[in-house]
Amino acid sequence: MDAGVWRGRSVLITGHTGFKGSWLALWLSESGAKVNGFALPPNSTPNHWDLLRLDASDNRGDVRDFDRLSSVFARTRPEIVFHLAAQPLVRRSYRDPLETWSTNVLGTANVLEACRRTESVRAVLAVTTDKVYENREWAWGYRENDPLGGHDPYGASKAACELVVESYGKSFFQADDAPLLASVRAGNVVGGGDWSEDRLVPDLVRAAATGRPLEIRSPQATRPWQHVLDCLRGYLMLGAELLAGNRACAEPWNFGPDAADNLAVEEILRRLKRYWPDLDWRRTADTRPHEANLLYLDNAKAKAKLGWRPAWNIDQCLSATAQWYKHYYRTGRVISRQQLDEYRLVSKRIKAACRHTEFGATVAFGNRVQQDPGVSLRAAAG
Repeated sequence: MDAGVWRGRSVLITGHTGFKGSWLALWLSESGAKVNGFALPPNSTPNHWDLLRLDASDNRGDVRDFDRLSSVFARTRPEIVFHLAAQPLVRRSYRDPLETWSTNVLGTANVLEACRRTESVRAVLAVTTDKVYENREWAWGYRENDPLGGHDPYGASKAACELVVESYGKSFFQADDAPLLASVRAGNVVGGGDWSEDRLVPDLVRAAATGRPLEIRSPQATRPWQHVLDCLRGYLMLGAELLAGNRACAEPWNFGPDAADNLAVEEILRRLKRYWPDLDWRRTADTRPHEANLLYLDNAKAKAKLGWRPAWNIDQCLSATAQWYKHYYRTGRVISRQQLDEYRLVSKRIKAACRHTEFGATVAFGNRVQQDPGVSLRAAAG
């Protein structure tokens, strides 16, 4: 991905004060973009957004407030919009389902309507979740064309967001000069700077800071774990294609980890302890709302059509996460820029290696498309 794509572009990120949004704002800022944000104030102290001290337009508001949102669009005139603002927590969605539904569904509709009314907008990425799929607890990954569903209010509201995106795409974004619109679905993201409630790594970090073990409620639950930078790289690669006018990319995309990194909660904790021995946990017998036990995303489409693939495996991901938090609690400073630089170097090496591998696969298999999803269709067609 050419960082020059973003230099000088006006970008709007909704939810920029959150964990994923703040890392995206950092990446775009480091790539020379004019970063504008629209979000509620951060929900924790400390928080990654404030610690980064980015030179960005920091606009505060609720995505359910269409007038306020529209005024930010009119002032910043973005070329591309990354919509991340959401109520993103499963257990909180049980406590306050109306907030979850209104924020996620009405908020998404407001953002898309603001995009429709803003002539400068050329591309829109709506971020949903791996939990949009009708979960059948099967052992293979969900593909982008599998049925949507959702048991808990969070997952169901995000599945509804996908319907809003599809409706806007078909109803309003079909003209040649209309923005290109895509939705993106990632796995359970981890990394430094997350202090959200009811998330495994932040809960574990808070417990370690107070010298007590973390109580875990579902040690055998399996999730697609990945570093936040891996999915963000996918968003940026897709965003660049949309800005280039590639209409074939205006559709849903999975940016999940490889199958080997689909692991149980307890296994993640054991591996994380290798890099942070002070961490401790115990099982709890507390009752809990329903959550899926097995969830896995199929990332073959992103590999084949975009050339994206994870750059960090689960151990690299957990090592970087532990390093980030240990450094922060020891010094009070963040190493987000350093980790972004390290990640980008690794991703460039992987991209170069993949090009070499794909060329070899093309020679070996001629014009027949290799069935391994790791081989790109573009290379196989070459």
